[in-house]
Order: sequence, then structure tokens, then C-alpha cells
Amino acid sequence: MATKMRKLPSAVLLLLLVANLGWAWALIPSSPAGLSARRYDSIFSFGDSYADTGNNPVVFAANSVFNLVTRPPYGSTFFGRPTGRNSDGRLIIDFIAQRLGLPLVSPSLAHNGSFRQGANFAVGGATALDAAFFHDGSDPGNKFPLNTSLGVQLQWFEALKPSLCRTTQGWHFSKCEAFFGRSLFFVGEFGVNDYHFSFPTKSLQEITAFVPEMIRAISMAIERLIKHGATSFVVPGTIPSGCTPHILSSFAKDDPAEYNSTTGCLEDYNKLGMHHNLLLQEALEKLRGRHPDAMIVYADLFGPIIDMVESPRKYGFEDVLTNCCGGPGALICGDQGAHVCEKPAARLFWDVAHLTEAAYRYIADGWLGSIDSPATARESRYQLVR
Repeated sequence: MATKMRKLPSAVLLLLLVANLGWAWALIPSSPAGLSARRYDSIFSFGDSYADTGNNPVVFAANSVFNLVTRPPYGSTFFGRPTGRNSDGRLIIDFIAQRLGLPLVSPSLAHNGSFRQGANFAVGGATALDAAFFHDGSDPGNKFPLNTSLGVQLQWFEALKPSLCRTTQGWHFSKCEAFFGRSLFFVGEFGVNDYHFSFPTKSLQEITAFVPEMIRAISMAIERLIKHGATSFVVPGTIPSGCTPHILSSFAKDDPAEYNSTTGCLEDYNKLGMHHNLLLQEALEKLRGRHPDAMIVYADLFGPIIDMVESPRKYGFEDVLTNCCGGPGALICGDQGAHVCEKPAARLFWDVAHLTEAAYRYIADGWLGSIDSPATARESRYQLVR
């Protein structure tokens, strides 16, 4: 790290007290009609590599950046070939689309057909904040993050909108409003890249200071989509970065106290994610108050991953803190000579930052189950579990 790591500010002490009692699982609030009880004609998705179904090869190529996700063994478990997904198979959004009886959501930049059943604007490496926020001029050769932020993805959506709502008489707002009212909108995951791009050059205290700005960007995006007629949202939180193989390897600590004794994950990096998720849930609660007719649900990524790390056998996992694909040495997944584990379904992490299809399936089931079951998805935002 270029700067010394510091303790998180006192603003998150309450959250840390909760963490000492047990990992806080933020449940998805219930709604009068559950997710599958509503009829959706399409899905629109914004996000990063946890949701990207094939836009990143297009964006990387346009910026003259080679993308290892275009090489085997990516996609090998389900598709039998690389599809631009950062996994061995399907992502959460793929499983949810299949459960809802809809086709897999087409990447908006890589699909030449109709988007009447939805479009995916997510791009691997995308940030919540504009890319300019991360470029201070100190390294003019650094292209990352690429200019694919949430704001840019919203512009892509708005450019596509007229083609979705065109009638024989031309574009019509009321037709658009009705169409988007029958659509499900995913806004996220956003956050992990904002943090991971910042870790090498900023302290955790500095990074924590811009979390509220990121949450405002996500909230403003939802407000903007509501103005277009959207009424149903799934808004994922961020992951426990301190459990990812990338962070565990790149920021390894000599002091055992830096690690959670139960999970083996780096504590301070996970506390940052918990802080993000708490502020996000508070923001979504305010949005629900301003838009009572909208269904705005929080989808937990943090809790399920922590549970898989703490109780791997429950999910059939044999290894939860090392990646299935990559190595030895500096080799990463997609490199020639990189290793691939024999049973991806027995691993939590596919590469150094992304999950296996097996893990995504469990998370998707949890999201759908929480929304579909009002008995377990109460209005209360937290439930402590061990």
C-alpha cells in the first residue's frame, strides 16, 4: 500500500458492535406481491462483473485492452465456452431470469437482436462513481477504471429507450412507462471496483469518506429510472472484499489480529463493505418512503458469502478462500499454464475476485426465497445469525 492503513472512523462503531455479536444479514424487505408473484416481461440490469453477461469484451477491445475472460476456461461449466461472464458458468442474474421464465439477459453492447425482453448494461470493472474520480494524472498510462460507470450505463439505457417504446405512430412516453412498469430492474452490484481500485493508493479512512458519495450515485440512479416508469428494483449490496483471494494475497498481514478468527478474512476490508451496505439500506429505506408504489428491495451479497466461508460443508464446498482457476505464481485465470481445480462446484471462488456458478446459484436462490416468503422477509432490516 502506498499509504499506511488506518482505523475506520467512529461513524461506523455501531456497525462494528453488531459485527462482534455476529454477522448482520440484511434481509430483503417484503412487498405486497413477491418477486415471482409479479409478472415481468423483461429485465434490465446495471452493474459490474458480478452482473455482466458479455459487455466487457466489447468495452475492453474498444480501449485496446486484452481481456482474459474471453479465453477458456471461463464459461466451461455451463456454456462450454467463454461468454464474457467472469465465472465458470451462470451468474445470479442468469438464474433469476430462468426462474422468472425469461431468456438470459442480453448484453446491450454485444447483442444485435431485440431488447424487448430486457438488456444488460453491466460491464466488468464498472464503478459507481465516474471514472474521472479515480484518475488523478499521476499515472497517465493507467486506463482503469474504464469509463463504464453507473452514470454511463444509464446513458446507454436512455439511448436505447426510444427503440423499446416505439409504436407505429412513433415514440410514446405512456407506452414506455407501461413497458418499464412490467420490467424488473437490477441496480448493482456497485462498489467493489470503486474500493478495489482505491486500495493500493488510499487508506481505508480515505476510502470510507467517499462511501456516502457512492450511495448517493446509486440512489440518484434509482430516482432517474423511476422517472422513466420503472417500479420494481433489486439493489444488491457489496461483497466481503476481505474474503476474496485477491485481497487476501495482495494485502496479507503479519498480525493475526487483522484476520477474523472464524472466517480467516481480513477484518478491516470487510468492515468497509458492511459500512457500505448499511448506508445503502438506509438510502433504500428513504427511497421507499418517497416512492411507496415502487418495490425497492435490498439483495444481500455479503451475508451469504460469509455464511459459505463459515459453513462450507453446508454448501458442498471444500475450499472457500482460494480460487479454482489461476496460478501458479503470477498466472491468473485465462493465462496459458494457469491451473483449474477438478471440481469448480466445490469452490466458492472461481478466480481471484469472482464466484463459481455453484456459489451464484445459492445466492440467487436466497434472494428469490427471501422475496417470495413474507414470513422470512419482514420489514425489519436486520437479523443476527450464526
